[in-house]
Amino acid sequence: MVPTMLPTQATTVSVQPQFVDVLNSEETTSSLEQGRRYYQAGRFSAAVTLWQQAAHTYQTEGNSSSQALSLSYLASAYKELGQWDSAETAITQSLTLLQGADFDIDNAAQLSSNTALILAQALNAQGSLQLTKGNPAEALRSWQRSAALYDEIGDAQGRLGSQINQVQALQRLGLYRQARTRLEEINQQLQSQPNSVLKSKALQSLGVTLQHMGVFEDSLDALQQSLTISQQLGMGGDTSAVLLNLGHAWRRLSNIPKALDFYQQSAATATTAIAKVNAQLSQLNLLIETEQIPAVQGLLPQIQMQLPRLSASRGAVYAGVNVVQSLLTLTPEVRQDVLPNHGSAMVQILSEAILQARQLGDVRAESYAVGQLGQVYEQAGQWDHAQALTAQALALVHGISAPEITYQWQWQLGRILCQGEIPCALTGDGEGAIAAYTEAITQLGVLRTDLVATSQIQFSFRERVEPVYRELVTLLLTPSPNQAEISQANLKQARNVIEALQLAELDNFFQSACLDVQAQQIDQIDRAAAVLYPIILSDRLAVILSIKDQPLHYYATALSNTEIQNSLSQMRQSLSLAFPSQLRLQVSQKLYDWMIRPADRYLAAQDIQTLVLVPDGSLRSFPISALHDGEQYLIEKYSIAINSGLKLLEPQSLEPEQFNLLIGGLTEPRQGFAALPAASFEMEQIRAKVPAQLFLNQDFTQANLQTQLNHAKSSIVHLITHGQFSSTQDDTFILAWDRKIKADDLSNMLQTRQLKVNSPLDLLVLSACQTASGDNQAGLGLAGLALRSGARSTLASLWSVDDQSTAQLMVKFYDMLNQPETTKAEALRQAQIALLGQDGYQHPFFWAAFVMVGNWL
Repeated sequence: MVPTMLPTQATTVSVQPQFVDVLNSEETTSSLEQGRRYYQAGRFSAAVTLWQQAAHTYQTEGNSSSQALSLSYLASAYKELGQWDSAETAITQSLTLLQGADFDIDNAAQLSSNTALILAQALNAQGSLQLTKGNPAEALRSWQRSAALYDEIGDAQGRLGSQINQVQALQRLGLYRQARTRLEEINQQLQSQPNSVLKSKALQSLGVTLQHMGVFEDSLDALQQSLTISQQLGMGGDTSAVLLNLGHAWRRLSNIPKALDFYQQSAATATTAIAKVNAQLSQLNLLIETEQIPAVQGLLPQIQMQLPRLSASRGAVYAGVNVVQSLLTLTPEVRQDVLPNHGSAMVQILSEAILQARQLGDVRAESYAVGQLGQVYEQAGQWDHAQALTAQALALVHGISAPEITYQWQWQLGRILCQGEIPCALTGDGEGAIAAYTEAITQLGVLRTDLVATSQIQFSFRERVEPVYRELVTLLLTPSPNQAEISQANLKQARNVIEALQLAELDNFFQSACLDVQAQQIDQIDRAAAVLYPIILSDRLAVILSIKDQPLHYYATALSNTEIQNSLSQMRQSLSLAFPSQLRLQVSQKLYDWMIRPADRYLAAQDIQTLVLVPDGSLRSFPISALHDGEQYLIEKYSIAINSGLKLLEPQSLEPEQFNLLIGGLTEPRQGFAALPAASFEMEQIRAKVPAQLFLNQDFTQANLQTQLNHAKSSIVHLITHGQFSSTQDDTFILAWDRKIKADDLSNMLQTRQLKVNSPLDLLVLSACQTASGDNQAGLGLAGLALRSGARSTLASLWSVDDQSTAQLMVKFYDMLNQPETTKAEALRQAQIALLGQDGYQHPFFWAAFVMVGNWL
């Protein structure tokens, strides 16, 4: 069953609007205050009505500052409802009233403290709207101005809130080092303050922000400090909220017992019914995920009893949706044990949620509930009901900005039109399904920056995004009954979709939509190069072949995903020196038949010299150069490069006169890793070939690496040290003398170097690194690091190779690269062939690990 992304009342970590107190008439003050209560209870439509009335009353009275305050509140409520145009209009009117024609925002002294406070609130709301709309630079400026105003009037809580919000904008801009520094500064400010409600809340916001950044240990520390203070001060509901966030953090760290314990504590200390239910829902979802069915049977009735008693609010609607969503992840048999008559019970829960959402006038909440009901009927195979409800859910959010909802229901509609069979059965609507899936991916593109800021407690990339792309590619690459072959239009769209998936995967890897790249037709760059797109689908290994000025070619082998993964795993295992040679050649030739042999005739006809692989999934860490056609290895026929199909910085060759290397690394054992005794030989031999600057061992620290990168105008950076590429950031690193340098830190260092030196790095060489064993998505770390580094090309190894043979290969690589008109990929090919020709090094173990990623020219 496909899970719905669970709705929450706040999917970002923005500090909520700070409601300020001003002197007003009794009637309008009552309207403002009641609107605040509605907003905080999740009744946003009711808040809009009251704040509209208040704004109109203040306008009639000529009270421009209070009118502006009402409008800033109104903008926040419109944003929650997805009515971005209305929110933009309200915040613009608010700022116009406050600033006037001759206002200088950098001179806050001209304002009364009351007006300054209202303006700071309005700027805070504007920043939140700007970030939601995908304008982080504008949001950062708004929050900086807001913080300055709060500082001017001595409002510490407002200043800290705006500073914490700034971190989000810095993240979205890809300025991670600045974001982390800002968080550390905020934390230092808080440590020096006495314990207070402000300090507890600020530490809680800090902890949640760190959690969204994936910095879980620091997040736990901040949240634990917040918890201690809130408990000391008897903060009640705030204590419950901190306990809930601690549960989320431990869940992300896979400590299930601690997560469940904190969820239980959160429920026990909750001061409102909705807070208690939300804590229990988190507990229920985790119990279901970890298959603790007896505990589910004990908790579910407690939640069911409370749902009808919740006050009408968006949170109450979402609670009903989330209960059903959690139940839908169970098999029907287990669901029947947990909840007898589960079908009618789920329909009843959602029907009540729909009715409540309508009474609230909250179309977003109603859409979630209606679409979820459609999913109940989808799972039951009642296609007509499912389709009608899904269409109704889409109609509800038409005209408002709700991509996080729209993409889910478009995806659901596509599955329903296929009647649960991907590719569509003959009775399904294939064209309609393709249209629905295409729109779902369009909405994912709109949602891109929000996806990476959404808590992984509520969101799983592997479950919620990747299948949308793969299912659409499967549809596009399946001819309809009246088609003889797949159309060029479908092939082109499938290629674009798989490239878009690569970008989404890299975004998810770095937990940031910072890869602002323009897709390029890399098959148009080099006439002697062909681009291969091998795609792993649930029922086949599909390949799209692209050759300059030729139509796209397509071929596929019918295989289950399990068969494909097992064969790829067997290929990796066969590269062990202990594996029988005959068996290794058999599996290598089998994979050659699947991936390359159907393309042989096209490649030969166009005199192709280079194969550029745009690998999918576990193929990123696959040694394609070791494929064997029965007579020779693939590397003996073609130069080979790896590319994400997304970005190729200034496709140009590296001329020998441009050579200037910066070489750093370790030769001695460090932090549990073995020595690399041949590293010194490798460095000295390279330096004999090309000009190079060396720094080793004790000098190879993180700080010194940054210093060397910033000051050395080297076109090539060559790092000889242990390292690992993984499908997660935390496990992707290179080893320095003093610490492991993680992927994000190394990327930031290389990007900083590019800004300082003001020229892209031509080549990054990572010698002695390897992909993580047992991680079939480990190549994602290499692809992400290569793309984020800003280097035109990256040369790395997929496994830890004998350091003597590596030294020889690297020396030969630079020797060949020094030859006129030799591309990087061809230089690597010649180095691999040279090693293949040496006694003792013919086995692919010694030479097949090395891959050229990015620009092959």
